[in-house]
Amino acid sequence: MSQQKNFDPFELWKEAYNQSESYWSNVLDENMKEKYFSKWMGKVLESNLLFKKMMNQTTEGYLEQVNIPTRKDISNVASLVVDVDAKIDNMEDLIEEMKANQLNEKALKNEIKDLNNKLDQVLSLLNEKSKASAGKEKEVVKQSK
Repeated sequence: MSQQKNFDPFELWKEAYNQSESYWSNVLDENMKEKYFSKWMGKVLESNLLFKKMMNQTTEGYLEQVNIPTRKDISNVASLVVDVDAKIDNMEDLIEEMKANQLNEKALKNEIKDLNNKLDQVLSLLNEKSKASAGKEKEVVKQSK
């Protein structure tokens, strides 16, 4: 028996697609190289940008009317929050620095008090020794007379 070729509609569709795609690809490539195509694409882009601008303005106007914040409003608030956060951080740093300085001042005052007490002790000892020395000198002088 002879082999019969099976009919596959998908293979037929695939071949038609490939031929069509290759033809239209060449046609479009040639047309895209022309100046008029670039001008036309520029005009389409300008139209899209104009439409986007109009939609943005319309949306912002509507949101203002119904008292809903826009993206710009939220962005402004976010930047203000960031600024406040930075200021708070700076203030915290200043407070910590001031506390450290106060602790250093207290420690310094305590050290100065300790030094004063020690100096007072040294002075009192010196006074006692000088009085004792003066008393001994007077005795020596009295005994020598």
